[in-house]
Amino acid sequence: MLGKHNAARLRDTLKGVETMTRFSLAVLALASGVYTYLGVRGLLDGSATFVFFAAIIYSAAVSVAIYAFWSFMLRFVPLVISGTQRAALFLTMGFGCLMIIAMSSWLNAAALAGSAALEQHLAVTLEGYVSDLDKAHGNALSAQSLLPDVQRAADRFARLAEDERSSGALTGTTGSGSVVQLLTQMSAQMNELGGTITGSRDEVSALFEQGSAHLAKMRELVSAPGEVAPRADQFAAEVVELNAVIAALQETGVAPSVKRAAQDLSLGFIAPVADGGTAGLVVRQDQVMDNVRASVAAQSTALAAAADEILAEPKVEPRRFVPLSAAEAVLRYWSDFVPSWAGAISIDLLPVVLVLVLMIVNDAMRRETGSLEVAETMSAAEMLRALALYRQMRIGPEPTPAEIDAAEAAVAAEPTTEAASAPTVEATVTPLDIGRKRGDGPARG
Repeated sequence: MLGKHNAARLRDTLKGVETMTRFSLAVLALASGVYTYLGVRGLLDGSATFVFFAAIIYSAAVSVAIYAFWSFMLRFVPLVISGTQRAALFLTMGFGCLMIIAMSSWLNAAALAGSAALEQHLAVTLEGYVSDLDKAHGNALSAQSLLPDVQRAADRFARLAEDERSSGALTGTTGSGSVVQLLTQMSAQMNELGGTITGSRDEVSALFEQGSAHLAKMRELVSAPGEVAPRADQFAAEVVELNAVIAALQETGVAPSVKRAAQDLSLGFIAPVADGGTAGLVVRQDQVMDNVRASVAAQSTALAAAADEILAEPKVEPRRFVPLSAAEAVLRYWSDFVPSWAGAISIDLLPVVLVLVLMIVNDAMRRETGSLEVAETMSAAEMLRALALYRQMRIGPEPTPAEIDAAEAAVAAEPTTEAASAPTVEATVTPLDIGRKRGDGPARG
């Protein structure tokens, strides 16, 4: 009786929450439809009227599909008790959940996190352009590392020319002759090359400041309040300007010019004719000019090799900014918006919990009422005959199997209409109580 009472309470409770279940399912389907509308609206192109009606129709279809699907699951899954059939329903429910995620959940996520995902896309793109500008600036300034070597070579030639002019340190004869002229010429060429390198520094600095200004504007657009779409358009315009600056920085590098100038030092070396007044001085001047030629050749080789190392650095490839829709941005940067995805999927798949709850409650009701099914369907006449047979078995001789079979056949063949005319007996009456009411003594063995 206790199990029957619990089953009745469960059945009444289920009836009480049935309206709430339907209302909750309708609200969830409506919420999913609203967020689906917001998500799909950003994917459609065309006039405002076309986009509005197309998004409304799609979101309405999604809401109806979700409500119908979960209504079927809430009705049928709790009633099926066969393991194979229940497994088939679970498989169907899983397939339906995948379809719901495909047609609705990702659009819900786009509506919940679309703006943040677009800002994430702008921020990631901005970091890429920051790296490109720094790399282009570094490549443009790399030729500046050659400036100390060029200046040192120019100073060395100038110092040798001054020493030869004042003390004859190279030829042993003071004065301005062919050697002084050659050394002065080499010093002037080196100073000219150093001036070229130094002059590029100001241009590179100006271009870098211009690129930094574009990056600052792009940072403001990423973090500024308001709608993302207009900011994304302005961001794209700044990207075009920044790409032009990066290209100009790469063209400003003087490494190719330094390499050509270094090669000209050796290939274009023109030594003056020795102008010594004596044969010995002429010989000494020729020897010094040969040494200067060898020194210039070594300096030229070193500068050309250094310029080749700079030119071997990979150039900055132009980065292309690709605008994304809110849905595309959410899919690309999904790992950064896991909470939004969880909320979007939960709206569509929360009825799974309701299905499981109803299934568990129905199983509990079946267990509670399973042991009472025979007693609830037995008539009073069948109960009297069973008690009489039990008393005969306890009092009389041991019945044979044939007698037991005959008694059971008689009970089974009794018309069911006798149940209405039979006297009512309480379900709790025991064989001992019946014997006492009829005047029989206690059962004997």
